[in-house]
Amino acid sequence: MATKPVPTADLIRAQLRRIRTAAGMSQEEFGKRAHYSASLVSSVEVGQRPLDETYLARADQVLQTEGLFVAMLELAKRDGEPTWFRPWLDAERSALQLRCFEPNLIPGLLQTPDYARVVIRGDVRLSEDEVDKLVAARIERQAILVQEHPPQLTVVVDQSALQRFGGGFEKIMAEQLMHLVACAERPNVSVHVMPATVGLHIGLTGPFILARSADGGWVGYLDNQVGGDVADRTEDVETLLSRWESVRNDALPRQQSLDLIKEIVEPWI
Repeated sequence: MATKPVPTADLIRAQLRRIRTAAGMSQEEFGKRAHYSASLVSSVEVGQRPLDETYLARADQVLQTEGLFVAMLELAKRDGEPTWFRPWLDAERSALQLRCFEPNLIPGLLQTPDYARVVIRGDVRLSEDEVDKLVAARIERQAILVQEHPPQLTVVVDQSALQRFGGGFEKIMAEQLMHLVACAERPNVSVHVMPATVGLHIGLTGPFILARSADGGWVGYLDNQVGGDVADRTEDVETLLSRWESVRNDALPRQQSLDLIKEIVEPWI
C-alpha cells in the first residue's frame, strides 16, 4: 500500500528540530541567536505557528544551512498546487507580461480568498483540507503582482462574470468586484470588460492566459474541466495571440470598464 506523502512544511519542522539538536542548541539558545523567544521557536517546531521566510532565513544563518530552509519553503508553497499546473506556474512566475481572457469567472490572479473558496468548493470530491490548500495556493500566486518588479497584467473579463449575484453569495461577489476595482487601480494591472452588447465573440470558446518571458517568447495556458494544458507550439501560441487581439479590441477601454464594474456592484454595497 502506498504511503501518504508527508507535507513539505512538516519536513521543514522536523529538519529544524533535527539540525538544531545536532548543533547542540536548546530551543532557548537557538531563539537567542535568531532573536526569537523559546516559546515562539517551540510553536514553530510543533506546527502551532506558520512557517515564514524571515524565520527560516534566520534559521539558515544560525544553523549554517546555506539557504536550505528558505528553499524548502518555496517547495512547501507548491504542496497545494496540482502537478499538471506546475509547468504553467513556472512560466507565470517569471513572466514580464501576462494577458488573460476569462468569459465565466474572475481570473484567479485577481480573486479574493472567499470567492476562490466558493469556486473551488464546487468540486464536491474535495475535502475541506484539500480546498484550503488549493485556496492558499491560488492566493499565493497573486504575490507576483506585488513583488518588486511585477509583470504587467492585462485582463479581459466578460460582463456576465461580473453579474453572478445570487445563491446566497451576494456579499462575496460584491467584495470580489470591489477587490477587482482596487487591483485595476494598480499601475501594473489593467482590467477590461467585454460588454454584453458585443454578443457572440471568439472568446466564448474558452478562457486562456498568455505569458511573455524575458527573452520575448510567449507561452499559453488553457483551462478546462479536468485540468489544463500548456500551449507552447508556435502555431498554438499564434492562435491565442490572434484571439487575444480580437477580444481585447472588442472590450471596453480601461476607465469605461472600471465605471461599469462600479455600476454593477453599487446596488450590492
